[in-house]
Amino acid sequence: MAIYAVGDVQGCYIELVQLLEKIQFDASQDQLWLVGDLVNRGPDSLKVLRFVKALGSSAITVLGNHDLHLLAVAEGVAALHHSDTLGGILHAPDREDLLFWLRNQKLLHAENNLVMVHAGLLPGWTVKQAISLACEAEQALRGDDYAGFLANMYGNQPNQWRDDLLGYERLRVIINAFTRLRICTEDGEMEFKFKGEVRDVLQGYRPWFEVPQRASADATIIFGHWSALGLVMQERIIALDTGCLWGGALTAIRLEDRAVFQLTCDRVPVEKPWIV
Repeated sequence: MAIYAVGDVQGCYIELVQLLEKIQFDASQDQLWLVGDLVNRGPDSLKVLRFVKALGSSAITVLGNHDLHLLAVAEGVAALHHSDTLGGILHAPDREDLLFWLRNQKLLHAENNLVMVHAGLLPGWTVKQAISLACEAEQALRGDDYAGFLANMYGNQPNQWRDDLLGYERLRVIINAFTRLRICTEDGEMEFKFKGEVRDVLQGYRPWFEVPQRASADATIIFGHWSALGLVMQERIIALDTGCLWGGALTAIRLEDRAVFQLTCDRVPVEKPWIV
């Protein structure tokens, strides 16, 4: 059995299928880990959701910010953006089954000292604490008042973790860290506007995974979300968002031996995503 981790798909169904053909993925034997943002901006979000859902236990996905946005729009607590491509899902006959399935996916997956999350972990969080906090937010998302949770999910404050946070503020920090984090200060203050390259990181901030004495540094963290970062392969860090949606590539890594497989995407980007 092989385990393949794949970067942000964002509705690029054809590229996902072609990449799986390239690696000769066998759903009866292999496992597919997806770092989130299955949907949005690309042309075939509905097909992606149906495909990954149909893989059953052969696929493990964590939720990204675009996946959560879909759920919020479907509940009527968020508005569609001009660049959203979610209409196919919202009008599909199997809409409710797909949304229920999506709402029951994880925010974090941990296995054999590997941790998969969409965006990142705050530097003060151990893996054990991150697992516990992910469970808190997952329970809220799956609970009877999930619409209330989604309605209060948005916002940039608080922008720093405190153990005494309660209610929606606590859940918002958890969600923002797992699905939106790119850079932060050494004491974990998050900044959400920056989407650019590492060389341009704002003064006083650094990529979350470069904060000294990061509490999760003993595990290998697999993540996406930061397309300007591209493919990063370090001993304890694997970044997989290589910007298929923007004319880059869709990337898979076989976790057993870190073999990298890429499918060049033929899309022509109108702009780099971090400067629009």
